[in-house]
Amino acid sequence: MTSIGVKTREIGNVSILDLAGNGRIALRFGGGTVSLPKAVQSLLEGGHGNILLNLARVESIDAAGLGDLVSSQITVTEKSGRIKLLNLRERLRELMETTKLLPVFEVYDRESEAVDSFAQKTPLVSETKASAA
Repeated sequence: MTSIGVKTREIGNVSILDLAGNGRIALRFGGGTVSLPKAVQSLLEGGHGNILLNLARVESIDAAGLGDLVSSQITVTEKSGRIKLLNLRERLRELMETTKLLPVFEVYDRESEAVDSFAQKTPLVSETKASAA
């Protein structure tokens, strides 16, 4: 397993994880390594429900890393948070299209648009159906 390094920063109420590396998404903090799902869980426990994963410096993600992305998405959604992806390289975008995972995530190419998107309320399916009736 190759680790992916991380730097965390905040813009308003959005926690941005700047990831870099190859392989499974195992984030290095100091001397230890923590998985992406655990890092996301830690953010959620700290009251940070808006999470943006900046993948601009990630060359590749293996199958376990894709599993970590999906697991993180499920965890965040269950806690009424939102997780979005930023700066997918072409290779990652193709991989996510091939594995049918791309529609699972909101993906942005510009950080400002991604951060602003957290301010927009996404209607629930039941709300959409109710307003159409």
